[in-house]
Amino acid sequence: MDISDMTAAAYEVHRRWRAWEASDGDFIVFADGSLSVMDLRCLSLPGRLNDLRAERWEWVELLRATAWTANDWVDVDCVLASCTYAGVRALAGESAAHGSIGWVALTRDDDEGALEWVVISSGSNPFAEVALDETTVTAISTAGRVWAFPRNAPQQVKITVDPAYPRSGFR
Repeated sequence: MDISDMTAAAYEVHRRWRAWEASDGDFIVFADGSLSVMDLRCLSLPGRLNDLRAERWEWVELLRATAWTANDWVDVDCVLASCTYAGVRALAGESAAHGSIGWVALTRDDDEGALEWVVISSGSNPFAEVALDETTVTAISTAGRVWAFPRNAPQQVKITVDPAYPRSGFR
């Protein structure tokens, strides 16, 4: 994306990313400057409210904004994992200065490293591992949760494995 063609919001997103910052909260910020506000929900099976093995997680998109102003920005200063695939790079880490907030990003793997999207989840532990293929960015949090982000629609993330929930294919 050429900077001269970007909107002011998109330019600000790229500028903040290059400064290792992103909006604070549970958000996905896209390269075009749009913002998806998300809610990380922990659900428990009925009758097992305090049983960690019965937890179910989902990330729900609450709203999408094409013009927005962030009240707060967090540092995405700690890169704990990186993976490249076919000219694209996935990065994952934490915002240590802001209470160990987890983040995952998809960028171009070139000199500019243009941002495709960045996910900030104040409800997640830091992301310590990341893998990338032609369709999915997979990130594993330090709590062992496996997040599968579709590359072209990261807001449709699935938490596919949770160590507190032993069955495979957990969603």
